Amino acid sequence: MAKKQVTAIVKIQIPAGKATPAPPVGTALGPHGLNIMEFVKQYNAATESQAGTIVPVEITVFNDRTFTFVLKTPPAPVLIRKAAGVAKGASKVGQEIVGQLTMSQVAEIAATKMPDLNANDIEAAKLQIMGTARSMGIKVVD
Repeated sequence: MAKKQVTAIVKIQIPAGKATPAPPVGTALGPHGLNIMEFVKQYNAATESQAGTIVPVEITVFNDRTFTFVLKTPPAPVLIRKAAGVAKGASKVGQEIVGQLTMSQVAEIAATKMPDLNANDIEAAKLQIMGTARSMGIKVVD
């Protein structure tokens, strides 16, 4: 049996359990001729336990119009905002602080994001999370 040829790889961020055929899903998958409703049903079933967060997905489209998808971890800013309890980051970064995180929260976020980060160990992952928090105007305290 011949291998399927990959036509495209599509990356989108969708709220968990709430995908619809409307944009951004429809506009991203429509040009590739995929069955959009089939993807929406599979995605919503796979992410229903993570409701309330944004879950990035990487969809591999094959030449026979079939697809597979891989769920990624939620974006770091989403996890940081949730842990700090703020709606959005600072509008004037470096001049205002909108919230704070503890080191234990940073470690928890780093552990969650570890599969998708290009860090060799948890300490490097923590530094990346701390940098993202700092750029959002969120202070990290001990």
